[in-house]
Amino acid sequence: MEFGQVDDLGAVDFTIPPDHPDTARVLGKTVKRMDLEVYVGCAKWNRDDLKNFYPRGAGDELTYYSKQFNSIELNATFYHLPSPAMFDGWYAKVPESFRFFPKLEEQVSHKKRLKGVDEIVKNNVANMSHLREKLGMVFLQMHENFGPQEFGLVAAFAEKWTYEVPLAIELRHTDWYNDEAVSSKLCHLLETRRITNVLVDTAGHRDLMHMRLTTPMAFIRWVGANKPELDRSRLDEWVGRISYWKKGGLQKLFFFIHQHAEQESPALAAHFIERLNKKIGANLTIPRILWSEGLFD
Repeated sequence: MEFGQVDDLGAVDFTIPPDHPDTARVLGKTVKRMDLEVYVGCAKWNRDDLKNFYPRGAGDELTYYSKQFNSIELNATFYHLPSPAMFDGWYAKVPESFRFFPKLEEQVSHKKRLKGVDEIVKNNVANMSHLREKLGMVFLQMHENFGPQEFGLVAAFAEKWTYEVPLAIELRHTDWYNDEAVSSKLCHLLETRRITNVLVDTAGHRDLMHMRLTTPMAFIRWVGANKPELDRSRLDEWVGRISYWKKGGLQKLFFFIHQHAEQESPALAAHFIERLNKKIGANLTIPRILWSEGLFD
C-alpha cells in the first residue's frame, strides 16, 4: 500500500486528532450496550504477504488465517471479481464468526469513476453475496484525484445503494475534508444513507484522519510506518480512542492493518488485539506469530 508513504517520518505528527463534534452526536443516537462487535484483520491472506505467520505444514492459507483472525479486508476483489463458485469456496473454509470485507472493483471507482456503473455494481454485489452472512461490509475506495466537484456522482451512487449489505466509502482527495462545508455536506449524505465513512491512518495523508463517523460503525484502514516502536505506540493510541467510542455508543469496529513494505502485519495485529482485549474486555483470538528461529511466540 504505497498511498500515503513518506520518506521523512520525523516530520509527521501521528497523534490521533480530536473527534469531530458530529461523531459524538452519531454515536449518541444509538442504544448503549455492553458488547462491541470487533473485527480485526489484514488486507490479504497470501503466504508471501504475511511474514512470520504461517508455520510449516499450515495447509490451506485461508483456513489457517481464519483460525487466527476473525476478518479479512478483501483487496483482491478490486483487481478482479471472483466467480460465485470462488466466493462459495471461501465461505466454506472459514468459521461461522468470520467476516469478509471486499472492495468494489476498480472498474467502478477508478476506471469509470462512478459513471454508468449500475450493472457492474450489481454483478459485484451478486457475486459477493455468495459469502452470505459472512459478508461483513462492502467498501468503495475512490482515486485520490476524485474530488468534491464530483459530489453529484457520490450522491447518485449512494442513493442507488439499496442492497441489504452495508456499504463503506473511502474518499482520498484532501478537499473532501479540509473544507467544513464540503465535509458537512458529504457526511450528511452518508449519515442519511447509513453509509460508513472510512478512516485512513497513514503517514502522508493525515488529512484523511477526519475522525467523523457517519454510522455507529468505525471502519479504520491503518497503515504501518515500518518502525516497530512507533507503530505499536500508534496502535496503543487507537485502543484508547476505541474505548472512548465504545462508551459513547459504538456498535461495530472494523480495523484492518496494512504496511507499505510488508514485514509484520500479523505481529502488529497481535499487539493491537492483546491491548484491545485488555482495555475493553474483548475476547478476540491473539494471532500466533513465528519468531525467526521458527518457534511460536
